Amino acid sequence: MRLSLSINREFIVGAIDDRLYSSFLEHLGRAVYSGIFEPGHKTADAHGFRTDVAELVRDLNVPLVRYPGGNFVSNFRWEDAVGPVHDRPRRLDLAWRSVEPNIFGLSEFIRWSRLVGTSPMLAVNLGTRGLEAASALVEYCNHPGGSSWSDLRRQHGDADPYNIRIWCLGNEMDGPWQVGQKTADEYGRLALETAKAIKLFDPTLELVACGSSFPEMPTFPQWEATVLEHCYEKVDYLSLHQYQNNNADDLSSYLGASVRMDAFIKTVVSTCDYVAAKKRQKRPMMLSFDEWNVWFHTLKSDKNQEPWKVGPPLLEDVYTFEDALVVGLLLNVLIRHADRVKVACLAQLVNVIAPIMTREGGGCWKQTIYWPFWYASHFGRGTSLMPIVSTEGYDDPQSGLVPWLDASVVLSPEEDELYVFMVNRHSTETLTVTSRLVGFESWSVVEHVKLHHDDPKAANTEATPNRVLPQASQPKTPTSLDSLSFGPLSWNMVRLRKV
Repeated sequence: MRLSLSINREFIVGAIDDRLYSSFLEHLGRAVYSGIFEPGHKTADAHGFRTDVAELVRDLNVPLVRYPGGNFVSNFRWEDAVGPVHDRPRRLDLAWRSVEPNIFGLSEFIRWSRLVGTSPMLAVNLGTRGLEAASALVEYCNHPGGSSWSDLRRQHGDADPYNIRIWCLGNEMDGPWQVGQKTADEYGRLALETAKAIKLFDPTLELVACGSSFPEMPTFPQWEATVLEHCYEKVDYLSLHQYQNNNADDLSSYLGASVRMDAFIKTVVSTCDYVAAKKRQKRPMMLSFDEWNVWFHTLKSDKNQEPWKVGPPLLEDVYTFEDALVVGLLLNVLIRHADRVKVACLAQLVNVIAPIMTREGGGCWKQTIYWPFWYASHFGRGTSLMPIVSTEGYDDPQSGLVPWLDASVVLSPEEDELYVFMVNRHSTETLTVTSRLVGFESWSVVEHVKLHHDDPKAANTEATPNRVLPQASQPKTPTSLDSLSFGPLSWNMVRLRKV
Protein backbone atom coordinates (compact mmCIF):
# COMPACT_ATOMS: atom_id res chain seq x y z
CA MET A 1 0.00 0.00 0.00
CA ARG A 2 1.41 3.37 -1.03
CA LEU A 3 0.58 6.65 0.71
CA SER A 4 1.95 10.18 0.84
CA LEU A 5 3.83 11.93 3.63
CA SER A 6 4.69 15.64 3.57
CA ILE A 7 7.16 17.21 5.99
CA ASN A 8 7.62 20.97 5.85
CA ARG A 9 10.26 22.78 7.91
CA GLU A 10 7.81 25.66 8.36
CA PHE A 11 5.00 23.50 9.81
CA ILE A 12 6.17 23.98 13.39
CA VAL A 13 4.07 22.65 16.28
CA GLY A 14 6.41 23.93 18.96
CA ALA A 15 9.52 23.31 20.99
CA ILE A 16 9.54 19.93 22.73
CA ASP A 17 10.11 20.25 26.45
CA ASP A 18 12.57 17.57 27.55
CA ARG A 19 10.17 16.77 30.38
CA LEU A 20 7.82 15.21 27.82
CA TYR A 21 9.84 12.02 28.47
CA SER A 22 9.43 11.88 32.24
CA SER A 23 8.22 9.03 34.42
CA PHE A 24 6.52 8.24 37.70
CA LEU A 25 7.41 6.36 40.88
CA GLU A 26 4.75 5.64 43.48
CA HIS A 27 4.79 3.79 46.77
CA LEU A 28 2.74 1.05 45.15
CA GLY A 29 3.51 -2.65 44.81
CA ARG A 30 7.18 -3.37 44.17
CA ALA A 31 8.01 -0.05 42.51
CA VAL A 32 10.19 0.98 45.45
CA TYR A 33 10.75 -2.06 47.66
CA SER A 34 12.63 -4.70 45.58
CA GLY A 35 12.27 -2.37 42.58
CA ILE A 36 14.68 0.53 42.86
CA PHE A 37 15.51 -0.17 46.53
CA GLU A 38 16.65 -3.55 47.81
CA PRO A 39 19.33 -3.54 50.53
CA GLY A 40 21.24 -6.81 50.48
CA HIS A 41 20.85 -7.30 46.74
CA LYS A 42 24.12 -8.19 45.06
CA THR A 43 24.04 -4.94 43.06
CA ALA A 44 22.87 -2.69 45.92
CA ASP A 45 25.04 0.28 46.80
CA ALA A 46 25.68 1.64 50.29
CA HIS A 47 22.23 3.26 50.30
CA GLY A 48 20.38 0.10 49.25
CA PHE A 49 19.71 1.27 45.69
CA ARG A 50 19.83 -1.45 43.05
CA THR A 51 22.52 -0.26 40.67
CA ASP A 52 21.42 -2.67 37.93
CA VAL A 53 18.02 -0.98 37.90
CA ALA A 54 19.58 2.47 38.20
CA GLU A 55 21.60 1.76 35.06
CA LEU A 56 18.44 0.98 33.06
CA VAL A 57 16.66 4.05 34.43
CA ARG A 58 19.65 6.21 33.57
CA ASP A 59 19.65 4.74 30.07
CA LEU A 60 16.01 5.81 29.58
CA ASN A 61 17.13 9.40 30.15
CA VAL A 62 14.02 10.55 32.04
CA PRO A 63 14.45 14.22 33.04
CA LEU A 64 11.74 14.19 35.74
CA VAL A 65 10.20 11.58 38.05
CA ARG A 66 6.85 12.23 39.76
CA TYR A 67 6.72 11.05 43.40
CA PRO A 68 5.36 9.67 45.81
CA GLY A 69 1.98 9.20 44.10
CA GLY A 70 -0.52 8.73 42.70
CA ASN A 71 -3.34 7.58 44.93
CA PHE A 72 -0.80 6.92 47.67
CA VAL A 73 -0.22 10.63 48.28
CA SER A 74 -3.81 11.37 49.34
CA ASN A 75 -3.34 9.58 52.69
CA PHE A 76 0.38 10.28 53.10
CA ARG A 77 2.01 12.14 55.99
CA TRP A 78 5.28 13.43 54.61
CA GLU A 79 6.70 13.86 58.12
CA ASP A 80 6.68 10.05 58.45
CA ALA A 81 9.19 9.76 55.59
CA VAL A 82 11.96 12.05 56.91
CA GLY A 83 14.55 11.85 59.64
CA PRO A 84 16.33 8.78 61.08
CA VAL A 85 14.94 5.62 59.51
CA HIS A 86 14.66 3.80 62.84
CA ASP A 87 12.32 6.56 64.10
CA ARG A 88 9.94 6.46 61.15
CA PRO A 89 6.52 4.85 61.76
CA ARG A 90 4.90 2.05 59.80
CA ARG A 91 1.61 3.19 58.31
CA LEU A 92 -1.31 1.59 56.52
CA ASP A 93 -1.63 2.81 52.93
CA LEU A 94 -5.37 2.92 52.31
CA ALA A 95 -5.03 3.52 48.55
CA TRP A 96 -3.39 0.17 47.81
CA ARG A 97 -4.20 -1.63 51.10
CA SER A 98 -0.53 -2.16 51.82
CA VAL A 99 1.87 -1.43 54.67
CA GLU A 100 4.29 1.46 54.18
CA PRO A 101 7.38 1.06 56.43
CA ASN A 102 8.82 4.46 55.39
CA ILE A 103 12.30 2.97 55.09
CA PHE A 104 12.58 4.65 51.71
CA GLY A 105 11.53 8.25 52.19
CA LEU A 106 12.05 11.75 50.91
CA SER A 107 15.83 12.04 51.40
CA GLU A 108 16.30 8.59 49.88
CA PHE A 109 14.26 9.60 46.84
CA ILE A 110 16.32 12.77 46.38
CA ARG A 111 19.55 10.79 46.67
CA TRP A 112 18.28 8.16 44.20
CA SER A 113 17.18 10.89 41.75
CA ARG A 114 20.70 12.27 41.70
CA LEU A 115 22.10 8.77 41.19
CA VAL A 116 20.02 8.18 38.04
CA GLY A 117 20.34 11.73 36.71
CA THR A 118 16.75 12.89 37.03
CA SER A 119 14.89 15.67 38.83
CA PRO A 120 12.00 15.30 41.31
CA MET A 121 8.39 16.29 40.71
CA LEU A 122 6.73 16.14 44.12
CA ALA A 123 3.02 15.75 44.85
CA VAL A 124 1.41 17.14 48.00
CA ASN A 125 -1.48 15.58 49.90
CA LEU A 126 -4.66 17.54 49.31
CA GLY A 127 -6.85 14.57 50.23
CA THR A 128 -6.58 14.05 54.00
CA ARG A 129 -4.38 17.13 54.50
CA GLY A 130 -4.05 20.54 52.89
CA LEU A 131 -2.50 23.98 52.79
CA GLU A 132 -0.52 23.92 56.04
CA ALA A 133 1.13 20.54 55.45
CA ALA A 134 1.91 21.40 51.83
CA SER A 135 3.52 24.72 52.79
CA ALA A 136 5.58 23.01 55.46
CA LEU A 137 6.81 20.40 52.96
CA VAL A 138 7.86 23.04 50.44
CA GLU A 139 9.74 24.90 53.19
CA TYR A 140 11.40 21.68 54.37
CA CYS A 141 12.55 20.87 50.85
CA ASN A 142 13.51 24.24 49.42
CA HIS A 143 14.42 26.78 52.10
CA PRO A 144 18.18 27.08 52.79
CA GLY A 145 17.89 27.36 56.56
CA GLY A 146 16.94 29.61 59.44
CA SER A 147 13.34 28.41 59.78
CA SER A 148 11.79 25.56 61.69
CA TRP A 149 11.18 23.18 58.79
CA SER A 150 14.36 23.97 56.86
CA ASP A 151 16.45 23.60 60.02
CA LEU A 152 14.79 20.22 60.61
CA ARG A 153 16.01 19.11 57.16
CA ARG A 154 19.49 20.25 58.08
CA GLN A 155 19.28 18.29 61.35
CA HIS A 156 18.34 15.26 59.26
CA GLY A 157 21.65 15.55 57.42
CA ASP A 158 20.81 17.53 54.28
CA ALA A 159 22.41 20.97 54.62
CA ASP A 160 21.58 22.00 51.07
CA PRO A 161 17.96 22.46 49.98
CA TYR A 162 16.50 19.94 47.54
CA ASN A 163 15.37 22.76 45.23
CA ILE A 164 12.33 20.93 43.86
CA ARG A 165 10.96 23.11 41.05
CA ILE A 166 7.63 21.51 40.11
CA TRP A 167 4.81 20.42 42.44
CA CYS A 168 1.52 18.57 41.91
CA LEU A 169 -1.42 19.93 43.91
CA GLY A 170 -2.89 16.57 44.88
CA ASN A 171 -3.86 13.64 42.68
CA GLU A 172 -7.10 12.63 40.89
CA MET A 173 -9.19 14.55 43.42
CA ASP A 174 -12.49 13.84 41.62
CA GLY A 175 -12.05 10.05 41.92
CA PRO A 176 -14.39 8.21 44.36
CA TRP A 177 -11.48 5.83 45.03
CA GLN A 178 -9.44 8.75 46.34
CA VAL A 179 -8.98 9.17 50.08
CA GLY A 180 -10.33 12.68 50.57
CA GLN A 181 -12.28 13.04 47.30
CA LYS A 182 -13.37 16.61 46.58
CA THR A 183 -15.98 18.34 44.47
CA ALA A 184 -14.64 20.62 41.77
CA ASP A 185 -15.42 23.73 43.83
CA GLU A 186 -13.89 22.26 46.99
CA TYR A 187 -10.74 21.27 45.17
CA GLY A 188 -10.53 24.45 43.10
CA ARG A 189 -10.61 26.61 46.24
CA LEU A 190 -8.07 24.40 48.03
CA ALA A 191 -5.77 24.37 45.00
CA LEU A 192 -5.99 28.15 44.77
CA GLU A 193 -5.11 28.76 48.40
CA THR A 194 -2.30 26.17 48.37
CA ALA A 195 -0.91 27.64 45.16
CA LYS A 196 -1.04 31.16 46.62
CA ALA A 197 0.99 30.08 49.65
CA ILE A 198 3.58 28.22 47.58
CA LYS A 199 3.94 31.13 45.15
CA LEU A 200 4.40 33.51 48.10
CA PHE A 201 7.29 31.32 49.20
CA ASP A 202 8.79 31.21 45.68
CA PRO A 203 6.92 32.61 42.66
CA THR A 204 9.21 30.71 40.26
CA LEU A 205 7.97 27.29 41.38
CA GLU A 206 5.75 25.50 38.85
CA LEU A 207 2.41 24.09 40.01
CA VAL A 208 0.15 21.44 38.50
CA ALA A 209 -3.58 21.45 39.24
CA CYS A 210 -5.57 18.21 38.98
CA GLY A 211 -7.73 17.63 35.96
CA SER A 212 -10.31 14.85 35.81
CA SER A 213 -8.97 11.40 36.63
CA PHE A 214 -9.69 10.21 33.08
CA PRO A 215 -11.90 11.39 30.20
CA GLU A 216 -14.73 8.90 30.88
CA MET A 217 -15.34 10.44 34.31
CA PRO A 218 -18.83 11.98 34.62
CA THR A 219 -17.09 15.12 35.89
CA PHE A 220 -15.13 15.61 32.62
CA PRO A 221 -14.66 18.29 31.29
CA GLN A 222 -16.76 20.44 33.62
CA TRP A 223 -14.30 19.62 36.41
CA GLU A 224 -11.48 21.22 34.43
CA ALA A 225 -13.50 24.35 33.78
CA THR A 226 -14.64 24.76 37.40
CA VAL A 227 -11.20 24.12 38.88
CA LEU A 228 -9.51 26.56 36.52
CA GLU A 229 -12.13 29.23 37.18
CA HIS A 230 -10.84 29.13 40.76
CA CYS A 231 -7.09 28.83 40.29
CA TYR A 232 -6.11 29.65 36.68
CA GLU A 233 -4.00 32.67 37.66
CA LYS A 234 -1.92 30.75 40.21
CA VAL A 235 -1.12 27.44 38.48
CA ASP A 236 1.09 26.64 35.52
CA TYR A 237 -0.26 23.29 34.31
CA LEU A 238 -3.40 21.20 34.33
CA SER A 239 -2.93 17.45 34.64
CA LEU A 240 -4.30 14.72 32.38
CA HIS A 241 -4.40 10.99 33.17
CA GLN A 242 -5.33 8.20 30.77
CA TYR A 243 -4.57 4.49 30.51
CA GLN A 244 -5.24 2.29 27.49
CA ASN A 245 -6.44 -1.33 27.48
CA ASN A 246 -7.21 -4.24 25.22
CA ASN A 247 -9.74 -5.96 27.46
CA ALA A 248 -11.78 -6.95 24.41
CA ASP A 249 -8.72 -8.51 22.73
CA ASP A 250 -9.52 -6.46 19.62
CA LEU A 251 -6.21 -5.34 18.14
CA SER A 252 -7.72 -2.96 15.57
CA SER A 253 -9.67 -1.09 18.23
CA TYR A 254 -6.67 -1.16 20.58
CA LEU A 255 -4.47 0.50 17.97
CA GLY A 256 -7.02 3.30 17.79
CA ALA A 257 -6.22 4.27 21.38
CA SER A 258 -4.01 7.11 20.20
CA VAL A 259 -6.93 8.66 18.30
CA ARG A 260 -8.86 8.73 21.57
CA MET A 261 -5.88 10.22 23.39
CA ASP A 262 -5.58 12.92 20.74
CA ALA A 263 -9.27 13.82 21.16
CA PHE A 264 -8.81 13.92 24.95
CA ILE A 265 -5.97 16.44 24.69
CA LYS A 266 -7.90 18.61 22.23
CA THR A 267 -10.92 18.73 24.56
CA VAL A 268 -8.76 19.74 27.53
CA VAL A 269 -7.00 22.42 25.47
CA SER A 270 -10.39 23.79 24.37
CA THR A 271 -11.62 23.87 27.96
CA CYS A 272 -8.48 25.66 29.15
CA ASP A 273 -8.80 28.21 26.36
CA TYR A 274 -12.47 28.79 27.18
CA VAL A 275 -11.61 29.59 30.81
CA ALA A 276 -8.70 31.78 29.69
CA ALA A 277 -11.08 33.78 27.48
CA LYS A 278 -13.68 34.02 30.25
CA LYS A 279 -11.07 35.30 32.72
CA ARG A 280 -9.36 37.57 30.13
CA GLN A 281 -6.11 35.66 30.54
CA LYS A 282 -3.42 36.07 27.87
CA ARG A 283 -1.24 33.22 29.14
CA PRO A 284 -2.25 29.82 27.72
CA MET A 285 -2.57 27.01 30.24
CA MET A 286 0.00 24.29 29.59
CA LEU A 287 -0.67 20.61 30.22
CA SER A 288 1.03 17.95 32.32
CA PHE A 289 0.05 14.49 31.07
CA ASP A 290 1.53 13.04 34.23
CA GLU A 291 0.00 9.55 34.02
CA TRP A 292 -0.20 7.66 30.74
CA ASN A 293 0.46 4.07 29.69
CA VAL A 294 -1.14 0.72 28.92
CA TRP A 295 -2.74 -0.90 31.97
CA PHE A 296 -5.12 -3.87 31.94
CA HIS A 297 -3.26 -7.17 32.18
CA THR A 298 -3.42 -7.48 35.98
CA LEU A 299 -6.68 -5.69 36.82
CA LYS A 300 -8.49 -8.94 37.67
CA SER A 301 -5.65 -10.85 39.34
CA ASP A 302 -4.73 -7.92 41.60
CA LYS A 303 -8.16 -8.09 43.24
CA ASN A 304 -7.14 -11.39 44.85
CA GLN A 305 -4.06 -9.97 46.59
CA GLU A 306 -3.90 -10.37 50.37
CA PRO A 307 -3.87 -6.89 51.96
CA TRP A 308 -1.52 -5.19 54.41
CA LYS A 309 1.85 -6.35 53.15
CA VAL A 310 5.01 -4.40 52.38
CA GLY A 311 5.67 -4.19 48.64
CA PRO A 312 3.14 -6.76 47.38
CA PRO A 313 3.27 -7.64 43.66
CA LEU A 314 0.63 -5.28 42.25
CA LEU A 315 0.05 -4.00 38.70
CA GLU A 316 2.90 -6.12 37.32
CA ASP A 317 1.66 -6.13 33.74
CA VAL A 318 3.75 -8.24 31.36
CA TYR A 319 3.76 -6.20 28.18
CA THR A 320 3.45 -7.61 24.69
CA PHE A 321 4.57 -6.42 21.29
CA GLU A 322 1.10 -4.98 20.59
CA ASP A 323 1.42 -2.96 23.82
CA ALA A 324 4.71 -1.56 22.52
CA LEU A 325 2.96 -0.48 19.31
CA VAL A 326 0.35 1.37 21.35
CA VAL A 327 3.00 3.08 23.50
CA GLY A 328 4.73 4.17 20.30
CA LEU A 329 1.44 5.60 19.02
CA LEU A 330 0.82 7.47 22.28
CA LEU A 331 4.29 8.99 22.13
CA ASN A 332 3.48 10.25 18.64
CA VAL A 333 0.41 12.02 20.04
CA LEU A 334 2.44 13.70 22.78
CA ILE A 335 5.03 14.91 20.25
CA ARG A 336 2.30 16.29 17.98
CA HIS A 337 0.91 18.27 20.93
CA ALA A 338 4.26 19.59 22.14
CA ASP A 339 2.98 23.17 21.93
CA ARG A 340 0.69 22.56 24.94
CA VAL A 341 1.81 19.29 26.57
CA LYS A 342 5.05 20.27 28.27
CA VAL A 343 5.31 17.51 30.88
CA ALA A 344 4.35 13.86 30.47
CA CYS A 345 5.05 10.94 32.81
CA LEU A 346 5.03 7.33 31.69
CA ALA A 347 3.34 5.57 34.59
CA GLN A 348 5.23 3.94 36.02
CA LEU A 349 8.97 3.25 35.97
CA VAL A 350 9.84 -0.07 37.68
CA ASN A 351 7.71 -3.23 38.23
CA VAL A 352 4.35 -1.38 38.40
CA ILE A 353 2.96 -1.07 34.83
CA ALA A 354 6.55 -0.36 33.91
CA PRO A 355 9.17 -0.60 31.17
CA ILE A 356 11.62 -2.15 33.68
CA MET A 357 10.98 -5.33 35.65
CA THR A 358 12.94 -6.95 38.48
CA ARG A 359 12.96 -10.18 40.41
CA GLU A 360 13.52 -9.81 44.14
CA GLY A 361 17.06 -11.01 44.79
CA GLY A 362 17.51 -11.61 41.06
CA GLY A 363 17.92 -9.81 37.78
CA CYS A 364 16.15 -7.05 35.87
CA TRP A 365 15.06 -6.77 32.25
CA LYS A 366 13.49 -4.44 29.69
CA GLN A 367 9.85 -4.91 28.74
CA THR A 368 8.68 -4.41 25.16
CA ILE A 369 7.44 -0.86 25.90
CA TYR A 370 10.96 0.13 26.94
CA TRP A 371 12.03 0.45 23.32
CA PRO A 372 9.67 3.02 21.76
CA PHE A 373 10.07 5.13 24.89
CA TRP A 374 13.88 4.82 24.76
CA TYR A 375 14.04 5.99 21.14
CA ALA A 376 11.62 8.87 21.70
CA SER A 377 13.49 9.96 24.82
CA HIS A 378 16.86 9.91 23.06
CA PHE A 379 15.87 11.22 19.63
CA GLY A 380 12.56 13.02 20.17
CA ARG A 381 14.04 16.25 21.52
CA GLY A 382 14.04 19.47 19.57
CA THR A 383 11.19 20.96 17.53
CA SER A 384 7.98 19.13 16.73
CA LEU A 385 6.88 19.45 13.10
CA MET A 386 3.38 18.53 11.97
CA PRO A 387 3.47 15.79 9.29
CA ILE A 388 0.75 15.74 6.66
CA VAL A 389 -0.19 12.12 6.03
CA SER A 390 -2.53 11.10 3.23
CA THR A 391 -3.59 7.55 4.02
CA GLU A 392 -6.59 5.30 4.10
CA GLY A 393 -7.79 3.81 7.34
CA TYR A 394 -10.54 1.88 9.03
CA ASP A 395 -13.58 2.66 11.16
CA ASP A 396 -13.54 1.82 14.85
CA PRO A 397 -16.69 2.15 17.01
CA GLN A 398 -14.70 3.82 19.80
CA SER A 399 -12.36 6.03 17.80
CA GLY A 400 -14.00 6.74 14.46
CA LEU A 401 -11.61 6.81 11.49
CA VAL A 402 -8.21 5.32 12.35
CA PRO A 403 -5.48 5.90 9.70
CA TRP A 404 -3.22 3.02 8.73
CA LEU A 405 -0.12 5.17 9.18
CA ASP A 406 0.56 7.30 12.23
CA ALA A 407 3.54 9.65 12.34
CA SER A 408 5.33 12.34 14.31
CA VAL A 409 8.36 14.37 13.25
CA VAL A 410 11.15 15.96 15.30
CA LEU A 411 13.81 18.34 14.03
CA SER A 412 16.93 18.39 16.18
CA PRO A 413 18.83 21.65 15.67
CA GLU A 414 21.68 20.41 17.86
CA GLU A 415 22.25 17.29 15.79
CA ASP A 416 21.01 18.85 12.53
CA GLU A 417 18.94 15.73 12.01
CA LEU A 418 15.32 14.88 11.33
CA TYR A 419 13.56 12.01 13.10
CA VAL A 420 10.34 10.50 11.78
CA PHE A 421 8.49 8.11 14.11
CA MET A 422 5.94 5.94 12.30
CA VAL A 423 3.58 3.10 13.16
CA ASN A 424 1.96 0.89 10.54
CA ARG A 425 -1.33 -0.30 12.04
CA HIS A 426 -2.15 -2.65 9.15
CA SER A 427 -1.92 -6.31 10.12
CA THR A 428 -1.08 -7.62 6.62
CA GLU A 429 -0.03 -4.77 4.32
CA THR A 430 3.44 -3.25 3.95
CA LEU A 431 3.35 0.53 3.57
CA THR A 432 5.56 2.63 1.32
CA VAL A 433 5.50 6.39 1.13
CA THR A 434 5.69 9.04 -1.51
CA SER A 435 7.40 11.77 0.46
CA ARG A 436 7.55 15.51 -0.01
CA LEU A 437 10.25 17.14 2.10
CA VAL A 438 10.08 20.94 2.05
CA GLY A 439 13.20 22.54 3.48
CA PHE A 440 14.93 19.15 3.58
CA GLU A 441 15.35 18.54 -0.15
CA SER A 442 18.96 17.33 0.06
CA TRP A 443 18.45 15.21 3.19
CA SER A 444 18.81 11.43 3.09
CA VAL A 445 18.08 8.49 5.35
CA VAL A 446 21.05 7.52 7.52
CA GLU A 447 19.28 4.98 9.76
CA HIS A 448 16.06 3.00 9.89
CA VAL A 449 15.07 1.37 13.19
CA LYS A 450 12.25 -1.19 13.21
CA LEU A 451 10.40 -2.86 16.06
CA HIS A 452 8.36 -5.85 14.93
CA HIS A 453 7.41 -9.36 15.93
CA ASP A 454 5.29 -11.89 14.05
CA ASP A 455 3.36 -12.63 17.26
CA PRO A 456 1.55 -9.55 18.61
CA LYS A 457 1.38 -11.28 22.01
CA ALA A 458 5.16 -11.81 22.24
CA ALA A 459 6.66 -10.53 25.48
CA ASN A 460 10.05 -10.00 27.05
CA THR A 461 10.48 -11.90 30.31
CA GLU A 462 13.37 -12.74 32.61
CA ALA A 463 13.74 -16.04 30.74
CA THR A 464 13.41 -14.43 27.28
CA PRO A 465 14.51 -10.79 27.74
CA ASN A 466 15.38 -10.24 24.07
CA ARG A 467 12.36 -11.73 22.37
CA VAL A 468 11.15 -8.31 21.14
CA LEU A 469 14.07 -6.08 20.15
CA PRO A 470 14.53 -3.17 17.75
CA GLN A 471 16.58 -3.76 14.61
CA ALA A 472 18.62 -0.89 13.17
CA SER A 473 20.04 -0.64 9.66
CA GLN A 474 22.21 2.02 8.00
CA PRO A 475 22.11 2.31 4.20
CA LYS A 476 25.51 2.19 2.51
CA THR A 477 24.57 4.94 0.06
CA PRO A 478 22.26 7.96 0.40
CA THR A 479 18.69 6.67 0.52
CA SER A 480 15.41 8.54 0.19
CA LEU A 481 12.44 8.08 2.46
CA ASP A 482 10.52 6.84 -0.58
CA SER A 483 12.77 3.79 -0.90
CA LEU A 484 11.87 2.44 2.56
CA SER A 485 9.09 0.05 3.41
CA PHE A 486 7.25 -0.27 6.70
CA GLY A 487 6.09 -3.78 7.40
CA PRO A 488 2.75 -4.81 8.86
CA LEU A 489 2.24 -4.00 12.54
CA SER A 490 5.55 -2.22 12.99
CA TRP A 491 6.97 0.73 14.87
CA ASN A 492 9.68 2.62 12.97
CA MET A 493 12.11 5.47 13.45
CA VAL A 494 13.78 6.98 10.39
CA ARG A 495 16.73 9.31 10.86
CA LEU A 496 17.59 11.78 8.10
CA ARG A 497 20.49 14.15 7.69
CA LYS A 498 21.84 16.51 5.05
CA VAL A 499 24.50 14.56 3.13
